Amino acid sequence: MNMNILVVEDDNDINDLLRRLLTGAGYKVTSAYSGTEAVRLLEERLPDLVLLDLMLPGLPGAEVLKTLRGPLASDIPVIVLSAKDGTRDKVTLLDVGADDYIVKPFEPEEALARIRAALRRRAALPAAEEVLTYKNITLRPDLRKVTVCGREPALTAIEYELLLTFMRNPEKVYSREKLYEEVWKEGYYGTDHTVNVHVSNLRRKLKELDGREDYIQSVYGIGFRLAGILTDS
Repeated sequence: MNMNILVVEDDNDINDLLRRLLTGAGYKVTSAYSGTEAVRLLEERLPDLVLLDLMLPGLPGAEVLKTLRGPLASDIPVIVLSAKDGTRDKVTLLDVGADDYIVKPFEPEEALARIRAALRRRAALPAAEEVLTYKNITLRPDLRKVTVCGREPALTAIEYELLLTFMRNPEKVYSREKLYEEVWKEGYYGTDHTVNVHVSNLRRKLKELDGREDYIQSVYGIGFRLAGILTDS
């Protein structure tokens, strides 16, 4: 079955370019030209991936992203299209819930590679009925369900994959390069900010539901690992 991609872009030329590029690669494409239209389409049917421009008429892209990150659709990969390529701009995009970003103007092959990588991450189905636990976290890979102290955090697809990677190897210290290769399923190009921002967001969301525990530890000069159990002093 062909994967369905929702392209949310108000520029007719770019929207048409993406439609031709994606259909030529075998994907089914639905186009939206405003944030309001995008939300309506999302309410009718959830796609497998969203390409989202932030500067949209009707409803800003950030608001569309908030809709996507609701409990029903929080694991849908979102790749933001942006003309801004500064480090701070990229960090902001990741902070608002994007899984990845493509800077305009973009190379078609790079765009397709990022889309394929995002879809591979979502399509990787784990073994049925596997249950992972760590401190107050329970993770069901077969259901893609995470609970912290009995409550479900609204994790993005990338944050979920990061947590799954950590919990499958709770004693392992992961370098940023290794995390990128494990989670993004592509080669590492020194994008420390990408890894750092997603790990930071995951750490914050876990802390919001369990303030007594620190779940992710930074290992100076190396990377990250699951933190040890805290004890009362």
